[in-house]
Amino acid sequence: MESTTIKELDIRPIPPHDKHPTIFSTFDSLQKGEVLHLINDHDPMPLYYQMQALRSNQFSWEYTETGPEVWTVNIKKIA
Repeated sequence: MESTTIKELDIRPIPPHDKHPTIFSTFDSLQKGEVLHLINDHDPMPLYYQMQALRSNQFSWEYTETGPEVWTVNIKKIA
């Protein structure tokens, strides 16, 4: 059975202007099938829309926690 590599990224302490560049850089470093487990203090839906625009058909998105204090999502690289 194949195991999935999961890279955890807690972006809460990262300055706001660095958040999305850090996320995209981390996502881009993943191999196909690997997962970015993103931890945030608010719903990262704006990131989802940005990824849809810039990395369309390259990822899957699955919430694992939906607030109100912590939001987590698994972003899997599929292409």
